[in-house]
Amino acid sequence: MTETISDSFALVGRHMRHIRRMPEQLIGITILPVAFVVVFGYLFGSAMEVPGNQSYQEYIMAGIFAQVMLSNISTTALGVAGDLNNGIVDRFRSLPISRSSVLLGRTVSDAVLATWTCAVMAGVGYAIGWRVHEGALKALAAFALLILTGFALSWLGALLGLVLRSPETVSALSSIIIMPLAFLSNAFIPLQGLPGWLSTIAEWNPISTIVSASRELFGNTAGPASDALPAQHPLPAALLVTAVLLAAVIPLANRAYQRAAASR
Repeated sequence: MTETISDSFALVGRHMRHIRRMPEQLIGITILPVAFVVVFGYLFGSAMEVPGNQSYQEYIMAGIFAQVMLSNISTTALGVAGDLNNGIVDRFRSLPISRSSVLLGRTVSDAVLATWTCAVMAGVGYAIGWRVHEGALKALAAFALLILTGFALSWLGALLGLVLRSPETVSALSSIIIMPLAFLSNAFIPLQGLPGWLSTIAEWNPISTIVSASRELFGNTAGPASDALPAQHPLPAALLVTAVLLAAVIPLANRAYQRAAASR
């Protein structure tokens, strides 16, 4: 275990050095989320009404944070698929390192980048009117929940990259996964105005649970919660969703990596 952790941190350092040498990658993962904050906060905010007389700028921030975590699926999947195709995995096989550390290093480094993106977005959100109303500790807990979710979704992305292996296929499938999860949820719109069947799907969407829990911790809740169980108990439900995802995906991703490495 100690060896795995040590090797993983060495690989995290490798990924971070790549960012330092190619800072345009950092710009790429920062500009789009910031653009979402500005576009949704200013342009859509003038036309949206949120229950409870809350400003849309405060309502939207937890949703955009969650969308950034969702993007870890494609980020990690493309990175893993790229490693399989450019010979990096063959180099890792020749090194005396733990095999499980390869994926752990990749997912941790992507979680670090997501943390950076959230920090930048929080600054921009504050500038457009977003505020935290439940104190610093609960705000930190909200960010911890979001980063943990991003870490779990990175493992899902690693599994997709190992199974699909083609960057083009990975990009297409990850978009198919991300789009409905992000937009068929409470991330960007209140669910009260949706038709009954569509509202039920959105209420049980795991991303809605993560967003609701984050809003509760930030103090950005809007109006009464629905009768759905995840909406009534968002924080326990969010932790359960994240734990189940990690427990399911990590073993599958590690086995897929072993098969991929053995077949090369």
